[in-house]
Amino acid sequence: MMRLALPLLAALACAGCATTQSADMAGAHYVALGSSFAAGAGIGPLQEGSPQRCGRTQNNYATLLASELRLDLTDASCGGARTEHLLGPWDELPAQIDAVTAETRLVTITVGGNDLDYMGLLFSASCDPAEGMVFDGERTECPPRVRLPSDQAYSATGERLGDLAREIRNRAPDAIIVFVQYVTLVPEKACAAIPIDYTAQAEARELAARLADITAQAAERNDALVLPAQQLSANQTACDTESWSRGFPANPQIPGAPWHPTALGHAEIAAELAELLDR
Repeated sequence: MMRLALPLLAALACAGCATTQSADMAGAHYVALGSSFAAGAGIGPLQEGSPQRCGRTQNNYATLLASELRLDLTDASCGGARTEHLLGPWDELPAQIDAVTAETRLVTITVGGNDLDYMGLLFSASCDPAEGMVFDGERTECPPRVRLPSDQAYSATGERLGDLAREIRNRAPDAIIVFVQYVTLVPEKACAAIPIDYTAQAEARELAARLADITAQAAERNDALVLPAQQLSANQTACDTESWSRGFPANPQIPGAPWHPTALGHAEIAAELAELLDR
């Protein structure tokens, strides 16, 4: 009984700590790391001075969260990034993790999909051979169909996510680390906005589930938090009225890249992160 009572008393004693936590973070250094799902591909104007190829937008979840909690944001996210680009340089770009310093108090991470060719699977499955792929006004043939990654690929990606958390902890011992999972893209019951066959739908759901799983494991093993964006957006896909993501072809009335989070998705993730930090 006493073992149960003590945590309960501690929780009651801290009933007002939520607002204190957010207030105490004002002015703290916040670093956002990740791929296009963190950068905010196509959802709004680009951040001034950021590399154009990274696609960092002014209304991605990191920017919205920093504004809400009055944080000092360094956004190092970049479209196309893999875990290796967070841990090491990528052509002319420095390693994203170099933005983390001893003064950093919050780090959010959304990465891993490109390691497993998640977008490759979806784009190759949704390409109509009769139409081909159109990019910047140029039409090309459909790419070869991408299939599920190997077990070794999942394992290696999970190991690098763990390496990333440990290196962040080395550089910023006092930082809160939050892994933000990818939003759900392919629901159990697809619709016209998800123009891929049943096999590809099943493969996409399997890949998404395993990516979410290895992300959660990396967080659990390295004293980090995880925002379960996949679960939170399960009923907010391109098949739903208020969608956190776009399918293919993308709805021209909703800004954003195909098979990526919408502006609403980023706003909701920012709100969920703020609530998670309060808790």
